[in-house]
Amino acid sequence: MTIEQNRPWPDDQTLAELVSAAHPRGGDAYADLLAANRSFQDALSGSSLPDDELAAVTAKINDITRTLLRFQVPEAERVDGWRLDLPGRGHPLLPPFVIEEENEGGMRGHVTFTRFYLGGNGAAHGGATPLLFDDLLGKVVNFNHRDGVARTAYLTVNYRSIARIGERLQFEAGVDRIDGRKIWGSARLTTADGTAVADGEGLFIRLRPGQP
Repeated sequence: MTIEQNRPWPDDQTLAELVSAAHPRGGDAYADLLAANRSFQDALSGSSLPDDELAAVTAKINDITRTLLRFQVPEAERVDGWRLDLPGRGHPLLPPFVIEEENEGGMRGHVTFTRFYLGGNGAAHGGATPLLFDDLLGKVVNFNHRDGVARTAYLTVNYRSIARIGERLQFEAGVDRIDGRKIWGSARLTTADGTAVADGEGLFIRLRPGQP
């Protein structure tokens, strides 16, 4: 099935609808669906099923997939990624971060890497932290995106200690400086007692009109 890709970025009216706190697209039902999906991802990551159960579970997943494919929409009409009231913006790939405070200069909040993000030996996969930082910094530099959308040019991450699965971690992300279309930002991740887990910095480039 081909999923329509026209109007990849929402227009102002659609964006206002997507981020409306009073009437978020998908409502409570989508929040429940996302929570169920996150639970499924964690359970799948930790499971080792016998062959007969594998076949039965696979059949059920395929059945759900066929249902979801019946309701595909263009990118501008999507729900995932635009639910700012939900952990990880309601995006099933993103770690379930929660923003506690946000303004034009930066944000802070917390995140817990669940079993789905396990790399090994109780630690979150090394790719989970850059994924988190890229999304946080992208959100910071695109705060209200009044001057157009910015995309990642580079992102450097320094690992300071283990990001343990199931541990609540604190994050901070902010804009460091702006030079024309170039925006530099930095982020840090710490434990509850302030131990450094990771830090990073990135460059984002404001797109010219018409750039994808």
